[in-house]
Amino acid sequence: MSPLVSIITVNYNNKAVTDALITSIHGTNDYPNIEIIVVDNGSRENPLPQWRDTYTDIQLIRSEQNLGFAGGNNLGIRTAKGDYWFLVNNDTEFTPGLIQTLVDQLEADQSIGICSPKIRYYDQPDTLQYAGFTAMNYRTARNKCVGEFEKDLGQYDGLTGYTAFIHGAAMMVRANAAAKAGLMAENYFLYYEEIDWCERFRKAGYTIGLNMQALIYHKESMSVGKNSALKVFFMNRNRLLFIRKNTPMSNYLLFFVFFLLVVTPRNMLQYIKEGNPRYCLVLLRAIWWNCIHSVNSTQLGYRL
Repeated sequence: MSPLVSIITVNYNNKAVTDALITSIHGTNDYPNIEIIVVDNGSRENPLPQWRDTYTDIQLIRSEQNLGFAGGNNLGIRTAKGDYWFLVNNDTEFTPGLIQTLVDQLEADQSIGICSPKIRYYDQPDTLQYAGFTAMNYRTARNKCVGEFEKDLGQYDGLTGYTAFIHGAAMMVRANAAAKAGLMAENYFLYYEEIDWCERFRKAGYTIGLNMQALIYHKESMSVGKNSALKVFFMNRNRLLFIRKNTPMSNYLLFFVFFLLVVTPRNMLQYIKEGNPRYCLVLLRAIWWNCIHSVNSTQLGYRL
């Protein structure tokens, strides 16, 4: 019998987008053994009553407050029965063979704890968003998303195997590996939690997988917007937090100086150029949060 795959997605104020994902799963999935879990993450209007009438084959969970990306997914994981968990953003669209291809890779290579498929942009379906990540430079917190914005001509299909980091929009997790690595750290709330998770899988003795024969489409940032104060705050706060959590203090201090002298003025100039000078204060708040909170603090520092 095929291993059970728990498909988990989180909805936040985007019922129509989640409906489209569910339609996509029902319309394209050819894998024989799945369960679908949808977590509503404190949406203003509770969609569960309508969903219960519409979807009889889906497990529905409601959180009365927004738990963030990690918290919402972890809530779904805690009810999942699968040998594998396929965590997908609600703004993704499935393709035929997606789950089977990822399962085959994980079944064949027991060293892989977590893996991602090839990701293309939904609104530019011939264009890549993700074909793996390069290794992180921990002194600058910089790495490269391979293939991003390039036309997909198959130029990266040979990369199937391993990568430095998965992509949070679509990640298949080996359940018994996560039992060793732990669940995603919820104090990131939004952004970098999947990168941090990869570090913990590696520390638990697992590799990070990539499968360029499996494809998913991503609409990108449907919940937080393609540019918002929320995104600016957590992207900057969590970049600092990630380095604090995963490197020695000596390295963090070097990175902090780099962030203050190079990243901060560059980003501020960009915000002003784009007509969003208020984001400068948001960036400073993100820096200050890391000055006054521990790496395990659950204080968000941002009013939702």
